[in-house]
Amino acid sequence: MSGHRLSTQDFLTVVRLAPLVSLDLVVTNPRGEVLVGLRTNRPAEGYWFVPGGRIQKDERLDAAFRRLTGEELGHPIGLADASPLGVYEHLYEDNFAGEPGVSTHYVVIAHRVSLDLHLGALPGAQHARWKWMHPDELRADPTVHPNTRAYFPG
Repeated sequence: MSGHRLSTQDFLTVVRLAPLVSLDLVVTNPRGEVLVGLRTNRPAEGYWFVPGGRIQKDERLDAAFRRLTGEELGHPIGLADASPLGVYEHLYEDNFAGEPGVSTHYVVIAHRVSLDLHLGALPGAQHARWKWMHPDELRADPTVHPNTRAYFPG
C-alpha cells in the first residue's frame, strides 16, 4: 500500500502534536566518502545533511525506502540493499512552515547504502547542491548539521 500525503495544515498539526518517523540515507562511495546535500528547507535549512525523508501513513518501510532513494538519489533501491545504522532522534526548535512556537521531533531510522553516484545527476528538490565528504572532514565542518555528524562518531 502506498502512503498518504497530508495537507499543509494537517501536517503542521501532526508536527505540533506527534513525532515524525523518517529514514536517513547514509550514502558512501568506493572512496569512503559520504554524500551530503545543502538543505533548502526547514528544519536544518542551510546545513549540509544526508538525504532522507518521512515515512508516510500506511507506507511500508521497504516502499518508503524505495520512494525516498528514488526521490533523493534518483535510484530506487530496497531495504535489502542497505545496512541499518540504528535509530536516532532529531529535535529542532523550528518546523517546515516556520510556524512560531512549533518544534519538530523526528525518530530517524538510519541506513547505510554504498553507491557511486554522479553529483550532477542527483535530484535537487530538497538540496541546492551535493558533495562528497570524507568522514573526518564532515565531523570537523560546522556547516554539516550535528544530526548528520552524529552518524560518524569520532
